[in-house]
Amino acid sequence: MMSSTRTRRSASERVAEIGDAARAIALQSGLSAVTLRGVAQHMGVASALVAHYAPSMNDLVAETFATIVGAELTELQQVANAQDGHSAALVSMLGSMLDEDRADVTLIWVQSWALGGRNPALAESVREQMDRWRAFLAGLLAEGRRAGEFRFDDPIAIAGQVLGMIDGLNAHSLVGWQRPRERTELLMRSVESMLGLSSGALIDRMP
Repeated sequence: MMSSTRTRRSASERVAEIGDAARAIALQSGLSAVTLRGVAQHMGVASALVAHYAPSMNDLVAETFATIVGAELTELQQVANAQDGHSAALVSMLGSMLDEDRADVTLIWVQSWALGGRNPALAESVREQMDRWRAFLAGLLAEGRRAGEFRFDDPIAIAGQVLGMIDGLNAHSLVGWQRPRERTELLMRSVESMLGLSSGALIDRMP
């Protein structure tokens, strides 16, 4: 006769399972859907079990956000590094950041700014991730300036402005304002001006 006893999961396995569930929910429905009840339903367990291993939903939401956008940054770093030349790397990275296939992560970013006002842990995580993104883009711009491809004074300031435009255009994409190509060309034209490039220098590199 077979035993009906279930294999008991370790604490680390439960924590990992909860994290996986939270990320799946966030990518499907946004950060606002990462709730105690939502995670429990996704896992098919009681809410009390989730609360035992993840006593702070604020922390779980913050960790979920950091994991998702951190993975996106790593991916885009690889996209940029695979290109030949700093202008090509910039065009590839910026185009990828405005890709509508990233709508799930765009929603997570947009919700993070609103939810962060009531979730200090999330707000701290958002600031940390925004600093990482700005540092990466500023580094790419600075390398292009040293190579003589770009002409500007302050890479940190330019990176912050570019990211602000990307965030705005991506938020617009969630409601379908302008066509994808129009949004991307608007960004490229603005960046061309910021970097002292001739008109079309980046747009002409777009696929």
